[in-house]
Amino acid sequence: MTLLDEVAQILQEARERIGKADSLAALKDLQVAYLGRKSRLTAILKQLKDLPPDQKKEVGAAANNVRTQIEQAFKQTTEQSGNIMRLSFSGAPLVDPTLPGIYAHQGVTHIINQTIGQMCRIFQNMGFEMAYGPDIETDYYNFEALNFGPDHPAREMQDTLFVEGGRLLRTHTTPVQARVLESRRPPIKVVTPGKCFRNEAISTRAHMAFHQVDGFLVDEGVTVSDLKGTMVAFCKAFFGEELKLKFRPSFFPFTEPSAEVDIQCFLCGGEGCRVCKVTGWLEVLGAGMVHPAVFEAVGYDPEEYTGFAFGLGVERIAMLKYGIDDIRLFFDNDLRFLKQF
Repeated sequence: MTLLDEVAQILQEARERIGKADSLAALKDLQVAYLGRKSRLTAILKQLKDLPPDQKKEVGAAANNVRTQIEQAFKQTTEQSGNIMRLSFSGAPLVDPTLPGIYAHQGVTHIINQTIGQMCRIFQNMGFEMAYGPDIETDYYNFEALNFGPDHPAREMQDTLFVEGGRLLRTHTTPVQARVLESRRPPIKVVTPGKCFRNEAISTRAHMAFHQVDGFLVDEGVTVSDLKGTMVAFCKAFFGEELKLKFRPSFFPFTEPSAEVDIQCFLCGGEGCRVCKVTGWLEVLGAGMVHPAVFEAVGYDPEEYTGFAFGLGVERIAMLKYGIDDIRLFFDNDLRFLKQF
């Protein structure tokens, strides 16, 4: 075999082995074998000085040409392995780029977070800002600052989960109201979304962990008309302009007077059904004028400032809007349910 034949054989062999390489490590080994200082091609180039002038020129040109082609083959294959084939250093086989790709499932926002976002955007468009507070609260902020005295019977309305150190898992997001009011001066317009906890039996309509979006507005001269206008604007923006709603008296320790807002059942059109308990109406939120005792607790003069507060249960709102009859579905992580939203 002549040197020219050997050079041609080296090129053919190198191309075949480079094409079969299944990892970056294998490519590096082949690069040393065919282009390194101890390679056959390097040995041929070292023999050129002993050849006759005519053979030296011919063999030298062929050897350099083969070296260039092998270098180009390594470069092209290495780029493919890094950018297209994604070779692994563990020696995994090459990926065939001609095969159909694997569909990557795209995640979506949970229906509860979607609902919170929709509700908060409506209030933000009205000029409200966002505020957040801790899930683990003190008795003072969760109860006392909101006019729940130590022996207040309204404490029994919220079966509380206590933790070490005399603290508790907040039963509503209204404690954020007390924290904001004591740290700032009016005018204040804030909504406070977050998670709440109560020691309740889990059923189709109740859960021990749930979400609320509370809010309040405090300034000089705030009236019940401002409260009513805000609540009507929110309900119509969220449920639709054709919505019918009504206010009825209620009781909350931190507001006086207090009211609850009902909307006409959009499942039966007010005729009465199982969801609305044959009343034709669905309760959606509680609201009222901020109690003077709350102002006094945060150092405000009730004669100077007035305000209103409201609270909405996110799961209840979502159940009403989307016709969901079991609150537990929000927490079961069943993709068949979640993919519908």
